[in-house]
Amino acid sequence: MKHRHKLRQDAKAIMSAALAAADPTGAVERALREQTNVDQYERVFVVGAGKASGTMARAVEEQLGDRIAAGCVNVKEGDSIRLRRIETRLCGHPVPDDRGLAGAKRIAEICAEAGERDLVICLFSGGASALMPYPAPPITLAEKQETTRLLLACGAEIQEINTVRKHLSAIKGGQLARLAAPAKVLSLILSDVVGDDPAVIASGPTAPDSSTFEEAWSVITRYGLEWRLPMRVRERLQEGGEESPKPGDPLFDNVVNCVIGSNQKSLDAAARAARELRYKTLILSSSLQGETRDVARVHAAIARQIRRCGQPVQAPACIISGGETTVTIRGEGKGGRNQEFALAAAIDIAGMEDTVILSIGTDGTDGPTDAAGAIADGTTVARSQRSAAEALAANDSYPFFEELGDLIVTGSTGTNVMDLHLMLLAD
Repeated sequence: MKHRHKLRQDAKAIMSAALAAADPTGAVERALREQTNVDQYERVFVVGAGKASGTMARAVEEQLGDRIAAGCVNVKEGDSIRLRRIETRLCGHPVPDDRGLAGAKRIAEICAEAGERDLVICLFSGGASALMPYPAPPITLAEKQETTRLLLACGAEIQEINTVRKHLSAIKGGQLARLAAPAKVLSLILSDVVGDDPAVIASGPTAPDSSTFEEAWSVITRYGLEWRLPMRVRERLQEGGEESPKPGDPLFDNVVNCVIGSNQKSLDAAARAARELRYKTLILSSSLQGETRDVARVHAAIARQIRRCGQPVQAPACIISGGETTVTIRGEGKGGRNQEFALAAAIDIAGMEDTVILSIGTDGTDGPTDAAGAIADGTTVARSQRSAAEALAANDSYPFFEELGDLIVTGSTGTNVMDLHLMLLAD
């Protein structure tokens, strides 16, 4: 495996190019120039939430400075960004906490204060749904936390989780835009969902919501959670309440939702970097979904096809994909979907010479761990002192790769555009 070390170096270089393309700072600055003239407004307010919202808020503050009358963004615990005009509140993720609730209430207050001659700039990125919890009364935060845990553990897709979240919330599903009316609302959005739909990203606080209480309840029944939900959550989803604002509501005439970054842009940057390194490059999709280990095994099957038949591209090859897969938790181990992706792929490429697979979450945090993901190759299974199959069965990918020194640890990247998967094969 004479090329293994170079493949690993190249994979990390391609990863870095993809992350650089997702940096929201420049995108925020461009959007502010192109989308609005702040001088026409009496006051400017800034609110938001998400893993990248601190970085986005810093870019807004650098551009607008003292024009900002007030602001608040909810960021993930561990975020080090502190600003002068905009509050940054550290909150729990992926399970909402009291700090997130307090920040969400402050965000709602700021929006409600805005008048018809004001501008509200909203900044949303991945993680905003959990970081900005505001349960609709009488539901408590603890009840929403339990509901979130159940949905995460059962393998529900992010769109399904957000459909439920919208109908348990006082501000999601367009309801924040309702609070801000009649002010002008400009939402700058870093997409972490397949399809880049503003109604899905962050559970769409400023976007029309076409989903209904009936659809939210159908998610619950699909995963057999009816009798595991807290009673008041079950009652609200079954009985309904005031619906979120729908497409065609006049309040959205004064709202602009602008997607400023996406997984596709990062994949394109990765492809350019791979071609510069002289790999024959193919982007599979920016819309991968499904069970993580199954998607990983499809990638391993493509690697075998390249080795046997030179299809769909010949080596040296770089296969690139992105999206957001899901893990159905079966064990009590430690890991995240990208580490599990790398582990499942490692089992299927065991013994394949000069083949490397890297998988990361672009936010730098994979599940409840300090790793962004992991890197694996044809020797991974043989080099480990642990059983790869047992680790996979227990959802225990983190210690498996930690032992090998093959975790990818980037720290917080200041962005979040779903996941990045790279597969490199030498000729």
